[in-house]
Amino acid sequence: MLIKHSIASLFGAALIALSGAGVVHASEQQRPVDEPSLLERYTTSAQDLILKGFELIGINYRFGGTSADTGLDCSGFVQLVFKEAIGILLPRTAREQSEVGAVIDQQELKAGDLVFFNTMRHAFSHVGIYLGDNRFLHAPRTGAEVRVDDMRQSYWLQRYNGARRLLSR
Repeated sequence: MLIKHSIASLFGAALIALSGAGVVHASEQQRPVDEPSLLERYTTSAQDLILKGFELIGINYRFGGTSADTGLDCSGFVQLVFKEAIGILLPRTAREQSEVGAVIDQQELKAGDLVFFNTMRHAFSHVGIYLGDNRFLHAPRTGAEVRVDDMRQSYWLQRYNGARRLLSR
C-alpha cells in the first residue's frame, strides 16, 4: 500500500513537472508574462487539495468508503481531501456536497472546484475535484481506483450536472 501511495505521489509530481511548472526552458524567456504556468494558476489552497488528491491516486474504490486504508467512494474521497489538505469538513454524500459553496458555470472552472455528475440516474450522484484543462480527480466506481479523467470524454459530457466553488480566489 505504501508503494502504491509513493507511486501516486511521484505521478502527481511528474504531472506538475511535465506541465512546465518549476522547469525552466529557453522558450520560457519568450513566454508572455501574463501566461502563468500550471502550478502558478493554483491558489495555495488549491495546490494543497491537488497534491493531497494525487497522494490518493491508486486507492481502491469502496462504496461508502471514507478511509484510504480500506477504500474510498467519490464523496468519501472529496471529503478526505478537503479535510486533510485545508481543514474543511464537507458533508458525507455527493448530493449534500452539491449544496455547499457557490454555483459556477463550467466555463468558470478553476482547480479545486467540485464537479458533479449524474452516474446513478439521479442528479449529483458523483463528485470529483477539478484540476484544470478539463481534467478531474475522483474515485470512479467499484473495481476501479482513484484516478484522473478527462471531462471531455462522452461519458462525462453526457452526465455533467454542475460545479461548486468552495475556495475563495
